[in-house]
Amino acid sequence: MSVIFTRAPLRVSLGGGGTDLPSYYEQHGGFLVSGAIDKYVYLLTHTVFQKRYRMKYSAMEEVDDPADIKHPILRESILHHWKGSPLEIASVADVPAGTGMGSSGAYTVGVIKSLALAKRVSITPAALAEAACHIELDVLGEPIGKQDQYVSAHGGICAYTFHPGGRVDVEPLELSEPTLRKLRNNLLLFYTGEARSASNILAHQVEQTQASDEAMVANLDRTKELGRQSAKLLVDGDIESYAELMHEHWLNKRGRSPGMANERIDTLYTLARRSGALGGKLVGAGGGGFLLVYAQRPEDTRQAMAAAGASELVFDFDFQGCVGSEYV
Repeated sequence: MSVIFTRAPLRVSLGGGGTDLPSYYEQHGGFLVSGAIDKYVYLLTHTVFQKRYRMKYSAMEEVDDPADIKHPILRESILHHWKGSPLEIASVADVPAGTGMGSSGAYTVGVIKSLALAKRVSITPAALAEAACHIELDVLGEPIGKQDQYVSAHGGICAYTFHPGGRVDVEPLELSEPTLRKLRNNLLLFYTGEARSASNILAHQVEQTQASDEAMVANLDRTKELGRQSAKLLVDGDIESYAELMHEHWLNKRGRSPGMANERIDTLYTLARRSGALGGKLVGAGGGGFLLVYAQRPEDTRQAMAAAGASELVFDFDFQGCVGSEYV
């Protein structure tokens, strides 16, 4: 009997997020910087002596025909990437879904990686990312971008360029050890206490972009430029300037869509700034999830956020991307 273990990292967007949606990059090209972190979606896939397809996530399904699986990502991933006998897939994650850290993209990457290992087929990070994007964007029609899948497949801190036509260039950023140390020590993640669907938030952006809304396109153009500036500052090691740019990034992002922020988010961000944070922003589509801040005095910021009831998620960066192993 063999069991396949797979883990796919979540991510924090470091600049330019939102320009990875086809509604924008197909016309204007996109660019962002993002980092994989050591928080994961974990999957166990069992391929031997299974009489039915058994799927275990927040619910449990057991079916004879994979077309009857209710979970859309599992159903379509199996239909497109598996021709073998029935199997069992179980999953857990370090953080809840809907918290802005790319969990659905990481989940899709992890499922497809598991199926590739089960078939004894090698798959490159680029092919893995594109296969996951095909399931989520093309097959399921989700109004999302390509960032989550690419970051989870590749790992590390990278710049991603999205070209019209769909090609994605991946450039790992060579950051100095002092720069990485500052990012590890001073970038803090706090949970706002609210989960939301990225699809619901991004649907407005897609609609406005496809309609060539001038304000939306201008906002995303500025977001892309902030992404490029972020990449340069990180490579140059000018972390304080990068942190200040995070503040401008957040102000720009707040104006993009209704529901991007709320009173709770604004209160937490104000507290973080008053405690010495140079800048920060929500790491996902908006409306909830995790607030990422760069704190000059990390302990002061931790105390301020704890007093406001915002739990910290301690993290480091992941430089492996999605990985898997078979255990016999």
